[in-house]
Parts: sequence; structure tokens; C-alpha cells
Amino acid sequence: MENGGMRIRRQSLPRPCRMEVAPMSLMPTPSTASLAPYTTAQLKADTFKLKVKPGKTLLRMINATLNDELFFSIANHTLTVVDVDAIYVKPFKTETILITPGQTTNLLLKAKPHFPNATFLMAGRPYATGQGTFENSTVAGILQYEQPPKSPFKNLPLFKPTLPSLNDTSFATNFTGKLQSLANTRFPTNVPQKVDKRFFFTIGLGTNPCPQNQTCQGPNNSTKFSAAVNNVSFVLPTTAMLQAHFFQQSKGVYTTDFSTTPIFPFNYTRTPPNNTMVSNGTKAVMLPLNMSVELVLQDTSILGIESHPLHLHEFNFFMVGQGFGNFDNNKDPPKFNLVDPVDRNIVGVPSGGWVAIRFQADNPGVWFMHCHLEVHTSWGLRMAWIVLDGKLPNQKLPPPPSNLPKC
Repeated sequence: MENGGMRIRRQSLPRPCRMEVAPMSLMPTPSTASLAPYTTAQLKADTFKLKVKPGKTLLRMINATLNDELFFSIANHTLTVVDVDAIYVKPFKTETILITPGQTTNLLLKAKPHFPNATFLMAGRPYATGQGTFENSTVAGILQYEQPPKSPFKNLPLFKPTLPSLNDTSFATNFTGKLQSLANTRFPTNVPQKVDKRFFFTIGLGTNPCPQNQTCQGPNNSTKFSAAVNNVSFVLPTTAMLQAHFFQQSKGVYTTDFSTTPIFPFNYTRTPPNNTMVSNGTKAVMLPLNMSVELVLQDTSILGIESHPLHLHEFNFFMVGQGFGNFDNNKDPPKFNLVDPVDRNIVGVPSGGWVAIRFQADNPGVWFMHCHLEVHTSWGLRMAWIVLDGKLPNQKLPPPPSNLPKC
């Protein structure tokens, strides 16, 4: 699906059956809560149609939206999830998946054994937990079985799937909880068992003063919306951080005093503080090479609790735990999954909750971490990790290419 932000494309991994499909057009649909059919004669001519034959078909889903986590389902069909973010998981069946911006997943779709005398709607619509307005239309296409030769059937009935409600956090949490790594001899799960450094970051919204002589659409006329990690809204520097780091010219570009915990602790998921203002800066965390890191990401109630898909550049990480309310450093870590946690590079922080990840900082450089809702990234919900060089030649950041254009 292209215009609606979701793409289905061919999978390159070796499988018994593969399918290549084109972009899907948006088609306004009636309420997807009903399974009552309507006919293919009611469809737009350019609505995408995925033609299938009986047997298994592999679909690769990519959420290419900027600001929407999406529920996706195919009417009267079951999907088997076999990987996320290009990493195999223990297969499980589901009628609906949740996929956040930038995430990928491979699905096995088992087509019906015989021509079903019907067609089936493939539909996706947002999972939205914030208080702001959002695009709540449904993106859709058609799963169409190839008809037998000389088939008399025309204007076949079209069945619609039942999708979760727009704010169904329970479904989102249960779906995420089913994702587990294979954790076998062929595909081991190398989750760090020992942690060198622990971090606790709050993520969420906030405000900044509205600049003079401007009109801002913030909570009131004197403020504009902002977003922050540990109450620091990231300011993009005019000099590339990687360039400044490599040439040891960080002064005036960034600082490495990003706090490992919130500067002003509060009851994160209950009544928010009256002061919603954030600080602003270009701050990073510096890590020695190969340091094992545990990071807890805590949603806050400032300007409303909300789900945030967080993406860490360059590193995959293991999602070892998640929960609702405030993270409890005494009660929650003993429940972490250190055996077969899912391995990925984008994780959803639950609305009004927290998620814990672990990763190995084994690649030198400057690496961005940010919310994968574009509007939140533009408001400053981002920060950087700087991984230092090691002692060996192959553990050092290479210089910029000689033909790299200069700013």
C-alpha cells in the first residue's frame, strides 16, 4: 500500500512461494467493524488487487507512513508472523498485525484451497493514543483469487475484516508480547546477560515559548508544542555531529552531558507537573566500545500519554520487558525476558507505560535515536549516542571519503 503509507513488497529470503505486488491505492471504506459483504462493482478502478492462488504466499509488509502506527488485516484469512525487522521470530498466527512507521514484517498468508466465490478486503487503519487530531481513514486493497477458466462469477461479494478500535492499547500490547526470537542453535539470541551501564529516559511531549510575532498552535497562544527525551528537546546543529566527533571539534556543536536519568523526577504516568516547558540543547551520551547497555524508556503524561515508536540507528536491540504505569526498578527487572526476547531496531513504548531494551555498543560513530512519528522528531524527541573507537585498527571510525562534498 503506497498512498496510504503501507507497502507490500517481495521477500528476498528463500521460501517455497514468493509474491511480488504493486503499490496499493487508497480506497475509502465503510466501517470495518462489520463483516457484511458488498460487491467489487462498488470499488474504484485503481484500487490495488493482489491476485493469489491456493497455497501459502509470503508477504513483506513495510509501514512507510510518517505519523501512523497501523493495524492491518485481511478479511477471513489468518496471517502467520515469521519475522520482524529482518530477524526471524517464533512463528505465530494472528488475524491482525500492528506495525509502526519504519517497521517491517514477513507474513505467511495461507490462501484458501479452492476458489471461494468471493474477494476479500485488505485493510489498515491507525492505532492512535494521543490527544491530537490524526488521519483516521482506512487504507485498503483487494485480495483476489484467480478464477477458474470460464468462470461464470462476476461482481463477487467483498468481505471486510474486523480491525481493532483506534486506541486499542490492549491489542497492541498483546501482539507485541507474542514476539520472541527463535533462540536456537542456528539462530542464537545473544542478549547481553551482564549490563555495564543502565539508563532511564523519559519520553513525551512538552512546550516551548512561542517566538515573538508568530502564531503558534500549542496548548495556548503563548506556547508551541515540543517533545523531549529526559526533558531535553534536541536541537539539530549546523555542523554534522559525526564530522565534529571525528575531527575532535565538538566545542560549540554538541555536549556529552546528557543525563542518564530524568533531571526532575515526578509521577510519570499520573498527574503531570504544572510546568510543561522543556529545555533545549544538542546533547549526547558517550559510550566506550563494546559496552553493554540497558535502557528503560518511560512514557509520560505531560500533554497526554501516548505510544511512541522509538528507532535506534545502526544497532539492533533486544526488547527484554514492557509494562504499564511507572517502571519499578525493584519489581520489574526480575521479570525481564533474557532467554528469547525479540530482536529489532524499532520498538513501541506503550501508551502510559515503559519498555526496556538491551544492546551492545559495538560500532564506533555517532548514532541517532528518535521517535518514528515524524512530527515528534521534528519537535525534538531525539538524542544521540557516541560510541568511541576501540584499540584495534578495525575498531576505529574511518575518515570521511575524499570525495565527500563539503557543506
